Amino acid sequence: MQRCPWATREPLIAYHDREWGVPVHDDRALLEFLTLEGAQAGLSWETVLRKRERYRTVFHAFDPLRVARITQRGVERILQDPGVIRNRAKIESTVSNARAFLKIRDERGTFDDFVWRFVGGEPIVNRRRQSSQIPASTAQSEAMSKELRRRGFRFVGPTICYAFMQAVGMVDDHLVTCFRHGRGNRA
Repeated sequence: MQRCPWATREPLIAYHDREWGVPVHDDRALLEFLTLEGAQAGLSWETVLRKRERYRTVFHAFDPLRVARITQRGVERILQDPGVIRNRAKIESTVSNARAFLKIRDERGTFDDFVWRFVGGEPIVNRRRQSSQIPASTAQSEAMSKELRRRGFRFVGPTICYAFMQAVGMVDDHLVTCFRHGRGNRA
């Protein structure tokens, strides 16, 4: 079975085979992926995946209401937890992003509706043959980044937004040689 070249060992293989590129429409899961992509900035995705369960615990299974209510004291507790990436700016942005997330949800009904509009509501299926053909960002991720930042989000640059779009299936960037290419929501 041929996979994308980055999926070489666990937990990357399981993530690649079961999640990456599968369309996500659940608001909590979208908040989780946006948080994890921001946490990954400057680090490996493997590092983030190994800490994912702890993130789910300290951030209340990414319940946006509970995350938005985390106090400065709660941030300080999280910063002491070796199970997460202990970067103050990233932890604080998770809380402020949850607050901005709730404003969008109140305005549009769902965060899902908001983010999926950047791809017209349907996944973009690319037909790339080599990893070198995959861009770091696109016009869609730049537009998403600009709008999220305008609304108060942090750690949502165009590259992070593009990685988010790939992760949640807004973009299928599995190489055409990969067994997952074009499979959409079929894991």
